Amino acid sequence: MTATVAQFIRLLDDLAPARLAESWDNVGLQIGSRGWPVKKVWTALDPLPEVVAAAIENDVDLLVTHHPLIFKPLKRIDGDTPTGRIAEMALAAKLAIFCAHTNLDSVAGGVNDVLADRMGLRSLRVLDRPADANRCKVVVFAPETHAKAIMDAMFAKGAGRIGNYASCSFRCEGTGSFLPGDQASPVIGKPGAFTEVRECRIEVLASRDDVQQVVAAAGQAHPYETMACDVYPLGGQESGVGLGRVGTLASPVALDDFSKTLKAVFGLPTVKVTGPATMPVETVALCSGSGSSLLKSAVASGADVFVSGDLGYHTARDAQQAGIGLVDIGHFGSEHIIVDALAVALRKAVEDAGIPAVVAPSDMETDPFHYL
Repeated sequence: MTATVAQFIRLLDDLAPARLAESWDNVGLQIGSRGWPVKKVWTALDPLPEVVAAAIENDVDLLVTHHPLIFKPLKRIDGDTPTGRIAEMALAAKLAIFCAHTNLDSVAGGVNDVLADRMGLRSLRVLDRPADANRCKVVVFAPETHAKAIMDAMFAKGAGRIGNYASCSFRCEGTGSFLPGDQASPVIGKPGAFTEVRECRIEVLASRDDVQQVVAAAGQAHPYETMACDVYPLGGQESGVGLGRVGTLASPVALDDFSKTLKAVFGLPTVKVTGPATMPVETVALCSGSGSSLLKSAVASGADVFVSGDLGYHTARDAQQAGIGLVDIGHFGSEHIIVDALAVALRKAVEDAGIPAVVAPSDMETDPFHYL
């Protein structure tokens, strides 16, 4: 029986869960219908016009790319624009386009792990944990009459912050029950008497560092002798999940020799290097794609060198001041490696699911830059 786009979406979400994508990203099905049949799949780095045209010519039903076709909100679909032409071609041929971007960067076994493996790094750890990895949800149950005082107390200790907003919370009403023991001093009810009371559930977010004082503040504002409270760790707790990686080489090597090895391993015509040529390198931090924003994390990790793409002048100056080396292997060079790896992983998932479909990597993409 022929598989559908919906079935492949489920397989791809198992490989790179959409919940791992950064908040600014746009992943998942970009073009197509979940009900379309899929017999042939290609993987690619970018949904370029020539890649889409070749996929259509080769009877591909689903194109899985790392970079999204639609990244920012579109105000119109114009066939005279590059995105519009690609959408027009894909829809006319019933070619579905699916994107796995920062979720594929962050997931264990994704782009960053493939990159680290190519470098021969050992003892890997995540460079930058997901935003939710350091957050918890604090839930307090209390009489509605004391809800505001309890929330204000928790807000004063740093709870309830989401982005640029403070004092964020959610609450709903329900029925609480309790049976006070003989030694209890209940505010409501009597010892030994089963009691039901209308209460509200108060939910706020708090950083792990603040949880203890947030709960203590709620307890001080709470009228009950014993406060009912739950603390839930949020997402991002999976092992090996997050942006970038840090690992160690089998033995120390000079920065220039390390950089030349990267050129050879990734087939690069050139790399940009910051740092003394003879500087010893043993601990390596890396981030696929554009990693400038993770330089501080790389420095904090204790790495000798940070490897990424799109590293600019000011990032290099910051690295010099911090005493860490940089090797810029380019955006394309650091990510194109996932095309084959994703095809292999998806092919295995297809075989394990018993789906009769062919999965292959696109082999026609090249670095948009050439070097003189």
